Amino acid sequence: MFTKADGLKIAYDITGLSEENAPVAVILQGWGTSYRLYDSVAGLIGDRFKVVRFDLPGFGDSEEPSEPWDVSGYADFTVRFLESLGITEAMFIGHSYGGRIIIRMASDDSLKIGITRIILIDSAGILPARTPAQIRKQKRYKLLKKLFDNKLIYFLFDEIIDDWKNRQGSEDYRRATPVMRTTLVKAVNEDLTPLLPKIRQDTLLVWGENDTATPIRDAHIMEENIPNSGLAVIPGTGHFSYAENPALFAQIINAYLDSSSDSDERSGR
Repeated sequence: MFTKADGLKIAYDITGLSEENAPVAVILQGWGTSYRLYDSVAGLIGDRFKVVRFDLPGFGDSEEPSEPWDVSGYADFTVRFLESLGITEAMFIGHSYGGRIIIRMASDDSLKIGITRIILIDSAGILPARTPAQIRKQKRYKLLKKLFDNKLIYFLFDEIIDDWKNRQGSEDYRRATPVMRTTLVKAVNEDLTPLLPKIRQDTLLVWGENDTATPIRDAHIMEENIPNSGLAVIPGTGHFSYAENPALFAQIINAYLDSSSDSDERSGR
């Protein structure tokens, strides 16, 4: 399905429970993916929630914004989009970049939508410590970029310079449009660690043991800094742990939701 939000064509889907007052779960995707990549997660919780998924602007089948957004821009858009669907409260599940958005939302005291609980899967948001080799590489990149931006140098060596530019950055960066490249740069250079203690919702962290995109070190930092959090590690999996071992992922999620339901009943919620 498609709808217009903030003047952008947005692809979305709503599955699971159809009752008007059914609890809502929102799944936010990883960088550059489609919401369809999370069909298995939506199916897993569809007997408990009305499940909302949508392609973020610039992702999947949704139109990209006219200018680069930071994480706060995506958080604000998410709130407005959900409000347009009449959603005022939900559980949030975020994978990778989607986790960044949830961290930003949950740490906002003035947020206009209620967050009941959070599940972060191989979430991004922690700025990695750079090694001396990485620091030297970045300095060399900046020096060469400044040199190659010289019009005369580019005129003389345009093919060589274009080839060099096309080989820089991650695969996600190279595949992105100019607007989304800058958006990605904004994201990876923002450290959300200081926001973690402000998250008050019950939070489950699910991580792939061998994740190299958001390493297990990040999970431990989040567990240490988010007050009401717990970590479940899926052995032998990487950045898409939920898809690499769906059986164990399902066990973890069902156990968490069952325990959360029991807690809600005891507290009279």
